[in-house]
Amino acid sequence: MVHNGDMPSLRKLGRGSRRGTTIHDVARKAGVSPMTVSRVVNGERNVRETTRETVLAAVKDLRYAPNPAARSLAGAQSARIGLLYSNPSAAYLSEFLLGALDESTRKSAQLMLEKCEVSSAPGERAAVRRLLDAGVAGVILPPPVCESHVILTELRKAGIPTVAVATGRFRPDASCVRIDDYKAAYEMTCYLLTLGHRHIGFVKGHPNQTASGERLLGFEAALREADCKTEPPSIEQGFFSYRSGLDAAEKLLALQPRPTAIFASNDDMAAAVVSVAHRRGLDVPRHLSVVGFDDTATATTVWPELTTIRQPIAKMAEAALDLLIRKIRKRRDGEAQPSVDRLVAHELVVRQSAAAAPAA
Repeated sequence: MVHNGDMPSLRKLGRGSRRGTTIHDVARKAGVSPMTVSRVVNGERNVRETTRETVLAAVKDLRYAPNPAARSLAGAQSARIGLLYSNPSAAYLSEFLLGALDESTRKSAQLMLEKCEVSSAPGERAAVRRLLDAGVAGVILPPPVCESHVILTELRKAGIPTVAVATGRFRPDASCVRIDDYKAAYEMTCYLLTLGHRHIGFVKGHPNQTASGERLLGFEAALREADCKTEPPSIEQGFFSYRSGLDAAEKLLALQPRPTAIFASNDDMAAAVVSVAHRRGLDVPRHLSVVGFDDTATATTVWPELTTIRQPIAKMAEAALDLLIRKIRKRRDGEAQPSVDRLVAHELVVRQSAAAAPAA
């Protein structure tokens, strides 16, 4: 079940209130976490008696009462999971949401979607507040919001279990589900070298994501360690969008001599490179090899189909939700919740967009 918008988990008794009041108002007055307030109002036993009395006193002083619907949900087996999203690649986001929705159905969890613009700190805080006011028990952060210091800080302050997906590196402030971006990019670059390419262009991913940096490092390491002599790489900035891929491709293909292969940091940008190559009369892969990253639906809807790195996006979303629900249950049981770094296997998928380097 998918929800958007506010759903306060506490309501005020009486008239004249201009807004519904949340569990966080009570938590602030009592000096405890929202989860502790939830445990008290739902009669859970793993709360210290002094803490219980403090929370109940705050509820009484504020003249608030538990919302019956929220109380019913909290006492049930299901969990309310928030998912903050903002992604320039519709193909990536669609695959991620499908995985999250499938797993939420299997786990009888409610998935609450909230859009977030990562370019604005006030906007990020507001998006987090909307999820907190809706009474979520945990939050999943796909890229690029998984990298937001503001969002992670707000969730940590609220004591909300969080899982970041597709970060380039493990971060101690949240559990992570990711692939080894460095290794994957290294392997793809080595593959291009085995095809005889010595002048390879590279389109970087958005600088607001650590995965972009790891992919660039893997690319550069493979060239540096190559047994053969290679030309200095031609590198252009992209932002994981098709539009940015067009701009980067125009610059790379205007070079003299031009690269014989281009490695784009995601499939949307790789598809844009293929489009620009066709417009310039270049045959892919006879004149130019093009490879991508992610293996989204885009990889098989362009011609020729893209050789790419398969990042199991839907499975990563499923793994994130499973991990988050486990963390929520441990929290309710009073168990420790150390951050977890879960690496998922990637795969180099060979299709028709890459071939042997053309003769000089």
